[in-house]
Amino acid sequence: MTTPARNRFDFHCHSAASDGRDPPEVLYAEMRRWGLRAASITDHDTLEGYRTLRAAGLGGGNDGPLLIPGIEINAVAAAGEPFLGALGERHFLGYGLAADDPGLAATLARQQALRRARIEETVARLRELGMPLDEQLGAALGPQVSAAGRPHVARAMVAAGYTESVETAFRDWLSRGCPAYVPRRGLGEREAIEAIRTAGGLAVLAHTVDAPDIPDTISRLQDWGLGGLEVYYGGYARTFGQAAIERLAAFAAERGLVATGGSDYHGDTMSHEAAQGSLWVPAAAAAALLKAIGLAGALP
Repeated sequence: MTTPARNRFDFHCHSAASDGRDPPEVLYAEMRRWGLRAASITDHDTLEGYRTLRAAGLGGGNDGPLLIPGIEINAVAAAGEPFLGALGERHFLGYGLAADDPGLAATLARQQALRRARIEETVARLRELGMPLDEQLGAALGPQVSAAGRPHVARAMVAAGYTESVETAFRDWLSRGCPAYVPRRGLGEREAIEAIRTAGGLAVLAHTVDAPDIPDTISRLQDWGLGGLEVYYGGYARTFGQAAIERLAAFAAERGLVATGGSDYHGDTMSHEAAQGSLWVPAAAAAALLKAIGLAGALP
């Protein structure tokens, strides 16, 4: 029996700066302990986790993985854009952005304000449903969060005893069509891609396993500046099979899109070790991503 190779690259994960469980320093320590060579913390609508680590002198690649600036933006259908299916949104990853770009900072500040408003409305609905979270939400958010999200509400519901897990909180209360669901507001698809590109980043479509089945949509996104597709996503092999990954890789190559990969680790449903154990990002894909953002040869 052949032992699978140990994954060395993760370009999609979340820290406590957004909706991950682990503070950035703890997440980076886990990356180092696993043996990652390069990674990106792609927090929702904030680069604060990345900035925290760089300010601490971490992420240069000498003692732990090379850390590249990254972000995840959840885009909704804007005026004139088609409906985005059952989820009503599409997620875009940005890599190699200028972390202190003033235009991006202003855009993210607006996104964060809309996130806070959504959480406040969600909590108000839960209160009307007999599930107040005044005490638990503060603890769930913690001091490092700059971009609040529904996972914080879900964790607060678990702490209050209203539901048994984050998964059941989403399934029964917080997902689209559920009693406490509040639609997302914010950037449209084109605006999200342009925000990433204006800050010097590569825009990548996240976790869209059906990308080969929506070629017209992908063409439209490419016309707007999409440059990559997340191919090696945590859990794809287990859920859809290796053939689905190979199909995505072939589609990305056909379209001239950079194939990226990551675990989407948050820390709610599995350990960091388990997340890495279910992920395989080829070294060639990591090298292509680094080249695309001007970091060819940067790995020590």
